[in-house]
Amino acid sequence: MNKKTLRWLIALTTAILISIAGTAYYLTVIHGKRRLIVSTTTSLYDTGLLELIEKKFEEKYPIDVSFISVGTGKAIQFAKRGDADLILVHAPEKEKAFLNEGYGLFRKIIAYNFFVIVGPPDDPAGIRGLNVTEAFTKIVNAGRKREAIWISRGDESGTHVKEKSLWNIAGLEWSQLRNEKWFMESGVGMGQTLLIANERNAYTLSDIGTYLKYKGDNLINLEILVSKEKELLNVYSVIAVNPGKAPNVNFGDALLFIKFLISNECQTLIGEFKKDVYGQSLFYPAVSLLRNEEESTIAQWIKETAFFNGTECPPQYWNIFEYEMDG
Repeated sequence: MNKKTLRWLIALTTAILISIAGTAYYLTVIHGKRRLIVSTTTSLYDTGLLELIEKKFEEKYPIDVSFISVGTGKAIQFAKRGDADLILVHAPEKEKAFLNEGYGLFRKIIAYNFFVIVGPPDDPAGIRGLNVTEAFTKIVNAGRKREAIWISRGDESGTHVKEKSLWNIAGLEWSQLRNEKWFMESGVGMGQTLLIANERNAYTLSDIGTYLKYKGDNLINLEILVSKEKELLNVYSVIAVNPGKAPNVNFGDALLFIKFLISNECQTLIGEFKKDVYGQSLFYPAVSLLRNEEESTIAQWIKETAFFNGTECPPQYWNIFEYEMDG
């Protein structure tokens, strides 16, 4: 374990102990259990992973965990209003703003997978095996010829934020494309968006986890056409809501939940989740990967796309003594 990780864990443990001592820690109680509210992305919830994590966590602690499953943008809005104790999301730039605005503490990257561009088996735009830029360009050309349809989330979710960045990489503007007839917006979660794309014989961007779940359950016949590029990396992070901004949040239990998420037990659970069902992991654990002194390609990609100033959580957002002084 490197020194930075050790300092982070010491700070987290200290924060938990200080928060447990506070009276606000006991404000939300249901049937003898404290309540913890997590606002999260639909791509984590739709797969069933969070239900399993909830079960294992509740077996250890007298805490009732509730999830608000929405897009990342809405999940952050809930947290800013103090309606959630922590967030589980996948949009690094939005997470950075959440921290910088003073709403978040103790950010930790817990998992990753990849986004995939999926579409009908006959692939009318001919994008199979291409890179992202080539694929998006061909989808636009086919769409304008009325040969293809694109379904965008259109909801400021983490997937939607990624989609807009991919259009930009391809030299195209989402805000302009959305006005074209072949370009549709679902305005709903990932699972429902896949169902709409399947019904319309359309292309869309999905996280691999939700895609595998829906494909494995025979709900869709869409196929993965573009995948496993750096631009498609999908990183999931957890952030506690700062009680200095929302005094009634259950900060102590939020930190306990973070500590559980980064534990070896939970990281193994994440990596093994339904691997036997789908023949591959829906999500890959990130904690040990980022701790490892030997740099892997994926670890480097995560650091390049989801680190802030060279770290997953700048010190001012996890130093509990600084928080206590400011609070």
